[in-house]
Amino acid sequence: MRKLVSRRRFVTSALTGLLAAPLVARAAGRRAGKAKSAAPAVIPSAIHPAIACSTNGHPRGIEKAMAMLLAGADTLDAAVAAVNLVEDDPNEHGVGLGGHPNEEGVVELDSSCMHGPSQNAGAVASLRNIRNPSSVARDVLWHTDHVLLVGEGALRFARARGFVEENLLTEDSRRAWMEWKSKLSREDDWLEPEEKRPEKAPVPPKDRIKGTIHFSTCNAKGEVSGVTSTSGLAWKIPGRVGDSPIIGAGLYVHGKVGAAGATGRGEACILASGANTVVDGMERGLHPTDACLAAARRVVELNPMPYLWKDGKPAFNVTFYAVNVRGEVGSAGLFPATFAACDAKGPRREDCAYLYRAG
Repeated sequence: MRKLVSRRRFVTSALTGLLAAPLVARAAGRRAGKAKSAAPAVIPSAIHPAIACSTNGHPRGIEKAMAMLLAGADTLDAAVAAVNLVEDDPNEHGVGLGGHPNEEGVVELDSSCMHGPSQNAGAVASLRNIRNPSSVARDVLWHTDHVLLVGEGALRFARARGFVEENLLTEDSRRAWMEWKSKLSREDDWLEPEEKRPEKAPVPPKDRIKGTIHFSTCNAKGEVSGVTSTSGLAWKIPGRVGDSPIIGAGLYVHGKVGAAGATGRGEACILASGANTVVDGMERGLHPTDACLAAARRVVELNPMPYLWKDGKPAFNVTFYAVNVRGEVGSAGLFPATFAACDAKGPRREDCAYLYRAG
């Protein structure tokens, strides 16, 4: 598998210094023990700072987040800073500025964040005119007694917090929207009632543009946080909200267990309580990869839509990403994919575990 090694020397050397610190402390303790008969100090085992995220968070976001974690920054601040880089990129059409719009040509953004040390969460949905919904979600977490703000209320809150409004529809996204409008068909989200009835025969699946970023972080103290951000399903019905801003669906963090998030078909992840299922699995002792696989199986089990099956397989994908408080990372989904990670081994891409072969 191809490795991305931009600034690898910096990250590796910094990690080496971090992991060497407990060894130095233990050596100092042994020397002190020879001089005194006092009971030795209890030195906690080293935890590798770790990141697990979707591949659109790599490599710049991983490098920035890891540098912040190594410098002692809060795990949520590191995750938000990494996600901001993607939200600011007009060429990333599934997140932030330049995200694909709804069916009326308006970009609506969703995001959630969760802070393991405090077990707090914040989220926004259907937010217009603000390119960094993850930062607004963090402000919901820290500056309100609420978890989720939506629509006009979320925009008013963002204004009050000093966020600057702008037109998020770039020329590339506008052209893609106009092309879609020129050939409206079954690609839209309006269904006949019969299409949702399980007893009906499946209909051809939709080929739709999606895009989301998830970022989970763990520091050397075993503190975890997570962020998920998206512009949602392209050409969606205005006001549609997927799993990304839903705590327990597109993101969940348990401060004593780990963090997890998802990308892919949001409706399927909501019905399966996807991210919460991953964290539950880690709490039961599963490795992050195995916990992600368990959540993927649950997505398949609870997928009720007949038009979302093809040749006996789901006609969509959901991918989960997770890191536990020991700094172990993992990812799995319905179909083959890759994810981005960083720990003592440095930044890299890895294959996700999966349930079905493609095709």
